[in-house]
Amino acid sequence: MNNPSFRQLLKRPIELLAFGFGSGLSPRAPGTIGTLAAIPLYILLSQSSLLNYSLLVVVAATAGIYICGRTSRELGVRDHQGIVWDEFVGYWLAMWGMPFNWYWPLLGFVIFRAFDIAKPWPISWCDRNIHGGFGIMFDDILAGAVTCGILHLLQYWFW
Repeated sequence: MNNPSFRQLLKRPIELLAFGFGSGLSPRAPGTIGTLAAIPLYILLSQSSLLNYSLLVVVAATAGIYICGRTSRELGVRDHQGIVWDEFVGYWLAMWGMPFNWYWPLLGFVIFRAFDIAKPWPISWCDRNIHGGFGIMFDDILAGAVTCGILHLLQYWFW
């Protein structure tokens, strides 16, 4: 099951989550498509209190260690490009505490993807040196945390 089909994912709920409900099956830019797929769920999550949002992100990140690690082992690949649960969680973390309107989710998407694709230090170091489910999750969590900090600074300085 190195490159699963959507039908195969439907039979394996853990892998379905790891592949972002199928968004990671995109033949081009699966990480970007996975992040786009995280936005509608962010819209739903953003309607809850900050405490509930925070708890959901922590649960999703913690579960992601298992989800991504197990799927990676089953596929026999260190970090399969179709595993995008880490992008979901990274984006949700990036948007932590941001007010909801049209421009913050868009700006968060652009900044998060820039950090996730370019992987500046220390994100690149983490990506190369931390392995397993934790490693798959951690570089995106770090990219999300940096993005979150930038968004909050922009909000403070300009809005």
